[in-house]
Amino acid sequence: MARGGSELRPDPANFPDPTRIEAVAPNLKRRLSGVTATLERVVPVQARTLRIAALGPKLATGVPRIAWLDLRHFWQAPPDRPARIWHARRNIEMLAGIALRDVLRMKLLLAFTSASQRHHTAWTRFLISRMDAVISTSGKTASYLKRPSTVIHHGIDAGTFHPAPDRAAARAALGLPDLRLIGCFGRIRPQKGTDVFVDALLQVLPEHPGWGGVVLGRAVGADAGFLEGLKAKVKAAGLQDRLLFPGEVETSATPGWYRALDLYVAPQRWEGFGVTPIEAMACGVPVIATRVGAFEELVVEGITGALVPPGDVAAMAAALRGHLERDDAARTAMSGQARAHALAEFSLEREAARINAVYEAMWDVARRG
Repeated sequence: MARGGSELRPDPANFPDPTRIEAVAPNLKRRLSGVTATLERVVPVQARTLRIAALGPKLATGVPRIAWLDLRHFWQAPPDRPARIWHARRNIEMLAGIALRDVLRMKLLLAFTSASQRHHTAWTRFLISRMDAVISTSGKTASYLKRPSTVIHHGIDAGTFHPAPDRAAARAALGLPDLRLIGCFGRIRPQKGTDVFVDALLQVLPEHPGWGGVVLGRAVGADAGFLEGLKAKVKAAGLQDRLLFPGEVETSATPGWYRALDLYVAPQRWEGFGVTPIEAMACGVPVIATRVGAFEELVVEGITGALVPPGDVAAMAAALRGHLERDDAARTAMSGQARAHALAEFSLEREAARINAVYEAMWDVARRG
């Protein structure tokens, strides 16, 4: 997806009338991150039923946005609303919202989405205490907060992430071998548990000659040696033609790689949320995930996949064997259940509607207040 700056107006269609904007999603970070990607996915869907725009640099084309100069309109409330919502997702954005509301006296209500699963610093706790409403991306995230929050899981575009009509054809289109495939996508590093995935497959693949594996992603900096060590293990086991390391692909190409899989593994040792299991399930791919991040809230054990302890190669290998040894009918049923679960619980439309409902509750409180 093309990216541009919010300081200019190259496409007027992306810039709604700032005097009518009801909610703003600031993105005060130039470097692309998971937070930015989340915002860029959900804001256009929110905008179908709400006048919302993003604010910040290098936003993807198609994301409704306002320019910095448009903040001059925020001393007045938008039509039919007691104030605008400023929806922060980072500390710097909470701080900016507090400054605009409490120092410059703009008509704002402040919301914050928390995705971290750790005890917050005193500074972060102070910022959160100044918010009018808080959203958590998982129940585990909510447990680290010192105040109530609304749990809203991330969603994915189920139209983009959908099952393949023919998995063999999907594999062939990518130049992959004609094997049933187990995939692991994302940054290659110890935190992501890529070594657990590889070590488990080194145990399981020799027992199941019709299966192979794909590690899709790249290693950066010091992790390059980690990746080379994994490749050396695979070569020493004689499995280099069945356990592949294709490298990194464009984000837009990722759905096609999910569609080539029969099973997805999320082997992380630590994770804040992690959307890859949802993306895989939306493509009709069952998931084996570790009990970290929000994975226990995403994967339904025995229905859409399995859950294992982080860093446990033996448990991962056992879960892999359990899936590979199912008959075709059982695996096909689990594939359908994975897709149905993703559609029912993790659509972008559901996420957007629930966020917008939080905004409506904030406006109701402000009107009564």
